Amino acid sequence: MILTGSQILAAIECKEIKIEPFDIKQLNPNSYDLRLAQDVLVYRDKILDAAVESPPVDYTQLSSGGLLLVPGTLYLMRTVELTSTRKYVPGIEGRSSIGRLGISVHVTAGFGDVGFQGTWTLEVSCVQPVRIYAGMRICQVFFTTCGKPQERDYYLGKYLNQTMPRPSRIASERNEWLL
Repeated sequence: MILTGSQILAAIECKEIKIEPFDIKQLNPNSYDLRLAQDVLVYRDKILDAAVESPPVDYTQLSSGGLLLVPGTLYLMRTVELTSTRKYVPGIEGRSSIGRLGISVHVTAGFGDVGFQGTWTLEVSCVQPVRIYAGMRICQVFFTTCGKPQERDYYLGKYLNQTMPRPSRIASERNEWLL
């Protein structure tokens, strides 16, 4: 079951969900809008290798004039808001107003885990050039119920407590698939 806006608010008030900073104006009927932070990472190499740890990235910040996104480039960005819950399964999706500009906010990483805490890294791409701005509401987080999680069910992965966009850390798993 997806929580309604009033259920999200009640869960925040009883500390089952944390959204920081929180603004009631960003609460929707069954989600909460998250804003785009200034931080941007772009992979330097045009060809990426999943087995290479820490591929080089260029870091920049969105200026007051925004950033022109161009097709064919993956922009790793983050949300302003930090979210956390040890009771619900969080997920993010782009807002319809953002989708109507041809912007995708995630490639496949819209699903969160119980116990995840941090800002969300967004894998932003576009179908035609479009300018975006820091502070704009870019995506929405929603929360679904699940069985009663045990301590071992909580997320303890490589992206826990992130506060900046993080490049892929899939190379840390290479021993599983490289011979």
